[in-house]
Amino acid sequence: QVQLVESGGGLVQEGGSLRLSCLGYGRIFSIRTMSWYRQSPGQQRELVASITGGGTTNYADSVKGRFTISRDNDKNMMYLQMTSLKPEDTAVYYCHGDSRYLGDTLFPERWGQGTQVTVSS
Repeated sequence: QVQLVESGGGLVQEGGSLRLSCLGYGRIFSIRTMSWYRQSPGQQRELVASITGGGTTNYADSVKGRFTISRDNDKNMMYLQMTSLKPEDTAVYYCHGDSRYLGDTLFPERWGQGTQVTVSS
């Protein structure tokens, strides 16, 4: 069952920009903390940025000042605006929604399928 769908990846030159989008399905999108993770070959998946349902954001030190995470709960959308891209930003980027209880019902965490971002030098 598809819950999160990323789009917007691609090939960009160093110093360029890209915007990633994540469309969420399901009625609890607005209360999940949503995050972007990335994974490059041979590396562990790492947290890039996160945003709570209320809009509080958190960033990895490596992307602070260059990336901006945002969300539109009315549209079940999350975004990652990436600027001043570097070759080391090359990775598969994944959308993630944390697990939440709604009443007694547990809604488990969800991952998207990933979108490739490649930054050429």
